[in-house]
Amino acid sequence: MAENDSVLSAARAWKGEKLAIATVVSTWGSAPRPRGSHMLVHADGRFEGSVSGGCVESDILQTAAEVIAGAPFQVRRYGVADAAAWEVGLPCGGEIAVMVQPVSAEGFDPELFDRIAEAREDGRSLSVTTDLATGHSDLRPVETGEIFANRYDPPRRLLIVGAVQIAQSLAALAATLGIATVVIDPRGRFLTEERFPGVTLDDRWPDEAIAAWRPGPATAVVTLSHDIKIDDPALIAALASDAAYVGALGSRRSHAARRERLAAAGLSAAAIDRIDGPVGIDIGAIGPSEIALSIAAAMVGAFHDRR
Repeated sequence: MAENDSVLSAARAWKGEKLAIATVVSTWGSAPRPRGSHMLVHADGRFEGSVSGGCVESDILQTAAEVIAGAPFQVRRYGVADAAAWEVGLPCGGEIAVMVQPVSAEGFDPELFDRIAEAREDGRSLSVTTDLATGHSDLRPVETGEIFANRYDPPRRLLIVGAVQIAQSLAALAATLGIATVVIDPRGRFLTEERFPGVTLDDRWPDEAIAAWRPGPATAVVTLSHDIKIDDPALIAALASDAAYVGALGSRRSHAARRERLAAAGLSAAAIDRIDGPVGIDIGAIGPSEIALSIAAAMVGAFHDRR
């Protein structure tokens, strides 16, 4: 599923206004935006989101204006347009199909934005199905004809255990990726707003904090404290959840010892195997910033199921 957080925010801000929504419904080759990507267009010409990274947006804006004015929904197809490739086309060589619907009961019902928001707040995924013959979107599956199903996942979240220097770099990097971050550490001298500006801080013991945050398929948990009294309970709690990614800082030797401790605590080998330890992708990282980069890459790979 594509990232549409800014579009969903705009839908809340523009509720009740005349809008159209454009959605990438098909891609071929090196398309610049994945299937499911949205662009929300206001009647006054404002827009949020992207369906191509800028290649065809001007044409979509014109189509959206027509749909807002009462024209039927449309499916537009774009590819390399030879001499006009830089005017309306995809110079990257890919092809896309973009559906433009009115935000209305006949097209993309405005109430769907509320249902999507509720599901995301509850940590649930929600699928919206669109009948490509009529342009009508619904939560109920369409059983016949050509359809497009779009899944909206909960916002991505990162729980960092251990307010250490690597955590500072990782929290900053996660912010640039649009991943909401919580830093967990019962040690008050480590966990300060000065060290982690703009980050949610949780000073509970990690097992209690992680249980309260309820990690799911859109959450990663990374332990960085190097203190087994803090990291081990956190890992046990994380492995009891459906977290997409669980990583633990340490050498191969320390991770082997960690596996023995967790096994003695009653965890199965299969559960322990979920831990990415030593954490991150091996890029020969040196220093907190590079280690944070390796962790972020591994985490994003897990979110995309590419590990």
